[in-house]
Amino acid sequence: MHDLLIRNATLPDGRSGLDVLVLDGRIVAVEPNIQASPQLPVHDAQGWLLSPPFVDAHFHMDATLSYGLPRVNASGTLLEGIGLWGELKPLLTPEALVERALAYCDWAVAKGLLAIRTHVDVCDDRLMAVQALLQVREQVRPYIDLQLVAFPQDGVLRAPNALANLERALDLGVDVVGGIPHFERTMADGAESVRVLCEIAADRGLRVDMHCDESDDPMSRHIETLAFHAHRLGLQGRVTGSHLTSMHSMDNYYVSKLLPLIAEAGVHAVANPLINITLQGRHDTYPKRRGMTRVPELMAAGVNVGFGHDCVMDPWYSLGSGDMLEVAAMGLHVAQMTSQGGMQACFDAVTVNSARILGLEGYGLAPGCRGDFVLLQARTPVEALRLRAHRLLVVRGGAVLAESAPVRSLLQLPGRPPEVDWTLAR
Repeated sequence: MHDLLIRNATLPDGRSGLDVLVLDGRIVAVEPNIQASPQLPVHDAQGWLLSPPFVDAHFHMDATLSYGLPRVNASGTLLEGIGLWGELKPLLTPEALVERALAYCDWAVAKGLLAIRTHVDVCDDRLMAVQALLQVREQVRPYIDLQLVAFPQDGVLRAPNALANLERALDLGVDVVGGIPHFERTMADGAESVRVLCEIAADRGLRVDMHCDESDDPMSRHIETLAFHAHRLGLQGRVTGSHLTSMHSMDNYYVSKLLPLIAEAGVHAVANPLINITLQGRHDTYPKRRGMTRVPELMAAGVNVGFGHDCVMDPWYSLGSGDMLEVAAMGLHVAQMTSQGGMQACFDAVTVNSARILGLEGYGLAPGCRGDFVLLQARTPVEALRLRAHRLLVVRGGAVLAESAPVRSLLQLPGRPPEVDWTLAR
């Protein structure tokens, strides 16, 4: 735990000229002109935007950085990606899994991403990926909150031993119960898997995060079942439906009934803009569906919506860098959330909203919160999204993890000063 004073920062709510004092790793004051010991490390924010760290509410770290192994996804489809992952699993080694995961965590820290919920496949009887990511979780604990989801990629009822493996993974210390009901053999099996998995979570006092209705099929409606069991079992606030892409194609009348049910059950939603628009709509000619779930409508209904990166250089997606501002920017474009309020909501989807989904304690920029934040070369959240703002400072518990100088143009133009604040370009 460290001490640090940030001077002259602007916060996401628009307040500016504020100092933030961190003592013993916790924020103790947020106010102008804080008087502090001369020995205290000080960083002048120069009016730039100080944000709580980015949070990725949905990722697959066991597959990350494996692009091209053992081959490239030729069609670029979700189903070929799942098949390719099945080809790769027998070739995995613990050492390679750990190495790739740690490399990605280094990328994440540099981007100000300090909390990640990652799904880990439990359908391999060896539970190799589980063991590897449990090791990674401990190694990165000083600088990243890594939350693991026991994910039965091939279906908890469909795949042999998947249910027993999921329970074993939870016994080993995996944090969250996962599922994939739309990948079970039948709709009835999918609904049954939701019931079974929610009851396991309720019995163990754990959270739930299910890949739910990741399909273009408007009749894939497991989110309704998930909301029902969340309400029945008293799991409000502890259940997340991820992807929900079938909602993009559902009948509007049905959705008008569905949204209040999700909100009443306290179920969170996670959209994965980069991946949803890449993998969905593959059977369409024109017009092509975007595939991403109904983000603004969910938010308007009172549902807490976060964004996830989902994939980075793996069997499903060949791109990505761990930049949650890229994720949020894609989300606002796809959802057409280009109002000032809409863009702010997309910034929230990769910060405070996703922190709620993970249940992070001490997250935020108020006294009593952990001294975790990222200083962005932007004046507002909207400007941060527009510019994919440069990360000037990344701090965890008052300790500086990453630091870089502001990006400036040094081009001398007639009548212009030699150093131009490039964020002012409109």
